[in-house]
Amino acid sequence: MAVGPATLPERFFPVAGVRLGIASAGIKKPGRKDVVVIELSKGSRVAGIFTTNQFCAAPVHVARRHLGEGDPRYLLINTGNANAGTGERGMRDANACCEALAREADTRAHSVLPFSTGVIGEPLPVEKIVNALPAALADLSEGHWAEAAAGIMTTDTRPKGATRQIEIDGKHINISGISKGAGMIRPNMATMLGFIATDASVAPGVLQKLASELGEESFNRITIDGDTSTNDACMLIATGEAGAGVATVESEHYPLLRQALREVYMELAHAIVKDGEGATKFVTIEVAGAAGQKEALDVAYTVAHSPLVKTALFASDPNWGRILAAVGRAGVEGLDLEAIEIFLGDVCLVRNGGRADDYTEERGQAVMDQQEITIHIDLKRGRIKERVWTCDFSHDYVTINAEYRT
Repeated sequence: MAVGPATLPERFFPVAGVRLGIASAGIKKPGRKDVVVIELSKGSRVAGIFTTNQFCAAPVHVARRHLGEGDPRYLLINTGNANAGTGERGMRDANACCEALAREADTRAHSVLPFSTGVIGEPLPVEKIVNALPAALADLSEGHWAEAAAGIMTTDTRPKGATRQIEIDGKHINISGISKGAGMIRPNMATMLGFIATDASVAPGVLQKLASELGEESFNRITIDGDTSTNDACMLIATGEAGAGVATVESEHYPLLRQALREVYMELAHAIVKDGEGATKFVTIEVAGAAGQKEALDVAYTVAHSPLVKTALFASDPNWGRILAAVGRAGVEGLDLEAIEIFLGDVCLVRNGGRADDYTEERGQAVMDQQEITIHIDLKRGRIKERVWTCDFSHDYVTINAEYRT
């Protein structure tokens, strides 16, 4: 179950200097394509952001360390096993996979960045992954973005991707990206896994700035269930193969490149929410008139995480009292309750401290019956505005997570 049409482009723009290969290791299900290798041309630059969960997975530790050592040439992704909560063995296993790929590809182990997603607390089946590496390398192609998007899925019901093309100094600049995630989503950095690449040349400091800012604006504003994964990671890659790009944020073409990247980040982040486990609604929560960013996000996330709000959304029930109650318990001191306005779509629910005089259940129901809904909350305290994207809670969410390991 997912909201709206499929989220995979009919055609990805190939990113010069990036090849992707997919293979089956049978980690969780025999025959499933569950290992993805992404090869980067020599001289490519990679910036990343990772989960803030203190129980972060072994591959997060290793990828962060290898990224700091420079010279990234390969990304190695497996699904079906998170290699999290696995202690020292997990570190050895993550390193062993990097070393195995380095041998196969004739590079150094620190040039491999590992990523894992799946069940927490189970030992990584290193032998299965290592045995699948030759097939993944033999499958490398710049046209395998769609296959890689499918290869990194876990409980996702559909692959997720986005692509753009712009022009800088007469050269075509291609941007393509894939992401995965459907549950255990409140990233606090990025998404569960996201990989975005461009063949533009981007200076290292600029690349990290883009990775951090765009991750904050997109993936850091989505939530399915309020749970931050142990394995979240999002990588931004610039190969420089197109022969044009940006050297500083003051560069003439920086705004153009940033906007194109932002569109890809947003599309990938929204695709995760639309494919949230059991989701039937895609919900935008806007908080305006806040005195500061923190209080805007506190209100937005309190509404987004409320089980009562989320179940009302699933039932298409315009039970506006649940939204009002969530705003009131968000922890913002000194709210002027008479000033606050709450809207469901274009229908005002709350004004002057209670139900709006012109509100009718029929108008509220008409909005709730839609698949894509906006909840707008105006605190009337300042000029700060923030958006968060979420989904509803359905019977299927409980079923999927109750049966996750069976």
